[in-house]
Amino acid sequence: MDKYLKTNRKNWDERVALHAASRFYNVAGFLRGKSSLLPLELKEVGPVKDRRLLHLQCHFGLDTLSWARRGASVTGADFSPKAIESARALSDRAGVPADFVLSDVYSLGRALGKFDIVYASYGALCWIGDLKRWFRTAARFLKPGGFLYVADDHPFAGVFDDDGRRVQVYRDCC
Repeated sequence: MDKYLKTNRKNWDERVALHAASRFYNVAGFLRGKSSLLPLELKEVGPVKDRRLLHLQCHFGLDTLSWARRGASVTGADFSPKAIESARALSDRAGVPADFVLSDVYSLGRALGKFDIVYASYGALCWIGDLKRWFRTAARFLKPGGFLYVADDHPFAGVFDDDGRRVQVYRDCC
């Protein structure tokens, strides 16, 4: 593993516990039945019941499990062992079935098969060194007629909280 990837993985391993405990991710709300998905994602992706969904860079699986609750058969992939361990534990605690694979995007095995939807969300793309390769890899997992859905923004946007009247520094981020 090259130095950049090793350093990045260590960073994400350290973030898992912080994120899982933060108000921003609201794991307690998820365990009570709330979804982590935003209305925009739900509208644009549409119904997922009985569809196979691959979540790239799934972190500790909150969005992955939210899609599963909506009826998708989900597989989450992440390169952080701590994230995958946490995702599996969250799946068990919530009683929401999902598969989680420890792998970086480029090394995902073809044995995963094909999916109706390949999904990646906020904070995923800014860590990618080779976007062409990333998109080729994502496309490799799509069934004919399937689609890739990416919802992302610039990471700097995460430091602000917009309450509709003013923008202020968001204190419980990342």
